[in-house]
Amino acid sequence: MIFRSPHADLDIPNVSFTQAVLGRAQEFASKPALIDGPSGRTLTFGQLAGAIRLVAASLDKRGFKKGDVFAIYSPNLPEYAIAFHAVAMLGGIVTTANPLYTPNELAHQLEDAEARFLLTVPPFLPQAKEAAAQAHIEEVFVFGEGEGATPFASLLQSDGQLPPVEIDPLNDLVVMPYSSGTTGLPKGVMLTHNNLVANLYQTLHSMGVEYQIRSDDVMIGILPFFHIYGMIVVMSLALSQGATVVSMPRFDLEQFLTIMDKYKVSYAPLAPPIVLGLAKHPMVDKFDLSHLRLIISGAAPLGADVELACAKRLGCLVTQGYGMTESSPVLHFRPMPEGVNKPASIGQVVPNTEVMVTDINTRQPLGPNQEGEIWARGPQVMKGYLKNPSATANTVDEEGWLRTGDIGYADEDGYFYVVDRLKELIKYKGYQVAPAELEAVLLSHPAVADAAVIGIKDEEAGEAPKAFVVLKGEATTDELMAFVAGRVAPFKKLRAVEFIQQVPKSASGKILRRVLVEQERAKQ
Repeated sequence: MIFRSPHADLDIPNVSFTQAVLGRAQEFASKPALIDGPSGRTLTFGQLAGAIRLVAASLDKRGFKKGDVFAIYSPNLPEYAIAFHAVAMLGGIVTTANPLYTPNELAHQLEDAEARFLLTVPPFLPQAKEAAAQAHIEEVFVFGEGEGATPFASLLQSDGQLPPVEIDPLNDLVVMPYSSGTTGLPKGVMLTHNNLVANLYQTLHSMGVEYQIRSDDVMIGILPFFHIYGMIVVMSLALSQGATVVSMPRFDLEQFLTIMDKYKVSYAPLAPPIVLGLAKHPMVDKFDLSHLRLIISGAAPLGADVELACAKRLGCLVTQGYGMTESSPVLHFRPMPEGVNKPASIGQVVPNTEVMVTDINTRQPLGPNQEGEIWARGPQVMKGYLKNPSATANTVDEEGWLRTGDIGYADEDGYFYVVDRLKELIKYKGYQVAPAELEAVLLSHPAVADAAVIGIKDEEAGEAPKAFVVLKGEATTDELMAFVAGRVAPFKKLRAVEFIQQVPKSASGKILRRVLVEQERAKQ
């Protein structure tokens, strides 16, 4: 059975992503578009559009052209949007990197994406320069100032004259975030202008009239802009409707609550750990969050108990959506019409999208209330993985069906629920952690003979990485955890290590992680 949206299909305009996001910038020229929450530094829509043009002209003078790749390695700042759209306006491709990455992790992405330029912030400049040297980056830019880097502000000193650039929205790439997909190491996800424009319209029209984002809304920008959720649902969707985004470079609960109160935030796309804090932390009662009308939880499942507790405490709607980097990202969204009460549901299918639940073994379509892998097809599905046709073929079949790697079901009303993960990816506070990457680090330790990594349940983080290790020498659990921690971003650190005699594997040598997952569940 194929499930479709309750909404009619939309006419997706054949325009560039920047046109879709900033098409109304002049209408709201004097209105704040982006505010840096901690400092109050503000960019109006008019200033944003003007700065994008100036930076694009400067990049053009440096020989940056259509199809070139520009990397951003930065926390959330208002200027992030300037750099992003300046590149997009020239027909370039933005590859967004997690600012927590180590130099080696960043260098891998820069090399794989074949990036020409890199943009960062002063605190991350040492790591950025080390990675840039490895990846032969032509020039490193920095927000502010830093030794050995070009100030980003210097790109604003231009005549604003742009070359004619013809963008084919259906085929030209605009962004290339990295995702582990359903398995393996991080891969460049090739997303076109049309992928992102389609998802803007699909998400907007799934919100229902009452909760559709308006120009008088203020949205909190705590979700990282490098992540597809923050990039599209926050940085892009809000700006496309003339709403204001208040950005935060990092999460601190007290500062978050202070900013929510100060700027009268009405719209809050969040990840489950923050929703949990809003539901349970005593500090929340000290702040006025009465302007908040909608919380959207995504990036990982949110339990019904936490969802209901948060909604009751704050007196606003708490809803969920679902998607993945490979689908730009939104596939499902749950506006709650009057009389509908389905906590924990990720919602119904967004417009212009088909979804199947398939039997894990036979891959045959299933009906309502039958659990299987969720497959999706629509204009938001990626073009493929960069330079990786085999991984692409394993994820998107010849008929365009994207295998999400998540196990779920749809009820008789077409509301979907995610109950498990078929894919090996670990979601720590919404961040992707690839088991294969941590296993490779462990295997580089002289005392480790073999290793397997899985996600274990964690109340605060959702999941946390745990390693099962076969030793060939002397090593303690603390030593191995420290060894890995020194080589990966903090969110990828192992939270537990267990020594075993043998890693379960198939006849072909593939690690049977589900065996370890089932054993772990049995213990709990």
